[in-house]
Amino acid sequence: MTRVHAFTDDALGELDAVGLVEALHRGEVSVPDVVEAAIARVERVDPEVNALAFRAYDRARAEARDPHAGYFAGVPTLIKDNVNVQGMPTQEGTDSYTAKPQPRDGDFARMYLATGLLPLGKTQLSEYGFSAAAEHPRLGAVRSPWSTDHVAGASSAGSAAMVAAGAVPLAHANDGGGSIRIPAAVNGLVGLKPTRDRLAQDKVMRDMPVRIVSDGVLTRSVRDTAAFFREAEKVYRALHLPPIGDITRPGRRRLRVALNTSGMGFGASPEVAALTEDVGRLLEDLGHKVEPVDTLIVPDGFRDDFLLYWSLLAMFLVRTGRRRHRGTWAPDRLDNLTLGLDAHSRGNLHRLPGAIRRIKQSRKLSEAFFRQYDVILTPTLAARTPKVGHLDPTQDYDTIMDRLVEWVAFTPLQNATGDPAISLPLATTGDGMPHGMMFAAGAGREATLLELAYELEEARPWARIQD
Repeated sequence: MTRVHAFTDDALGELDAVGLVEALHRGEVSVPDVVEAAIARVERVDPEVNALAFRAYDRARAEARDPHAGYFAGVPTLIKDNVNVQGMPTQEGTDSYTAKPQPRDGDFARMYLATGLLPLGKTQLSEYGFSAAAEHPRLGAVRSPWSTDHVAGASSAGSAAMVAAGAVPLAHANDGGGSIRIPAAVNGLVGLKPTRDRLAQDKVMRDMPVRIVSDGVLTRSVRDTAAFFREAEKVYRALHLPPIGDITRPGRRRLRVALNTSGMGFGASPEVAALTEDVGRLLEDLGHKVEPVDTLIVPDGFRDDFLLYWSLLAMFLVRTGRRRHRGTWAPDRLDNLTLGLDAHSRGNLHRLPGAIRRIKQSRKLSEAFFRQYDVILTPTLAARTPKVGHLDPTQDYDTIMDRLVEWVAFTPLQNATGDPAISLPLATTGDGMPHGMMFAAGAGREATLLELAYELEEARPWARIQD
């Protein structure tokens, strides 16, 4: 295993985002020095992890001289390359068109940057975010800094690799089937997928028949994740949801926890199941009541319904590509996963209304379940992190899909229900790679998850890449 990180004795040191804010306020470091250190770190690790999609260093240096207001003023960040940022192209991880710089910020970027975060550029993702591994046919794979032989996990892989390697303390991610939680799980990070509609989103996300995608961040500490949602809530408030507020410590209430390792059709490997049960025992030691449950809250046929809906998104992108991208559209450059999803959708359109109806029904099943339990504990992923090439999108569609559904057996449920879920790096597999444990709660209950995350972070501090 080749491990790569950029932690060194510079203006960033080993600080998380909150620690960096405090150092800036004390005058121990300056924003220009922090930005230069972050740029140097990105350039140091990117040849190994292949995470950057677009560099905006001139803009970052200019903003460093006069940073925007906000709690995170001057804290360097990166933004996943599937949301619109003024002056940066949105390439979405594909070669199928040539993107031009965007004329204005999208709704999410406007909210994100209003917290004071200072963007250095954009990060790589799998084509349109469809795969659980960002392996680009031309540019190569995004690799985990914990082991460059392994994938960095899901479409937010680029952001995760840069945060885990210490290049920036916090980066944007979004999650339509697990892409905040999966890269958090395989890179030793904290990844909270919030409740549906918690944060502002770009119009393309809001217009989905079922809004399965949620935006958020990847961080190295619970307090960074909590601070981001606190500050985002000051900019954009979802009035139909209870506020998260300022969560700074563990909660006192002992929780009713349901533990499941069977997933949706494909259960956890024996190793991962044992690691999950060990976390269950830790929760019991902390005074929580843990009860094994045989099944998750899913309607019959959920896996097939979710795949069909996922493939509908691919069909929309493929079938509208010429109109949206005009003269630059080149569908012959699409990868086999995107093309296979498009074909799957076109061949099953008659089943789509029923699939959408059943996906929406999962919300009611979830509400009933969370009247009995406070939290569900599952592994974030069913098995060890695969090596680069296992999910290569140039393979035939059936091979890729079989491998994806075996690995990603737990995360899609909360995209359907809209519930919040957080991945915490509480385990390590036998090959030395981080492995996340996932905790889900009822809609609007991010505060419960953050309080539990603080408690677990104190009880079992996670491994650090620099150690």
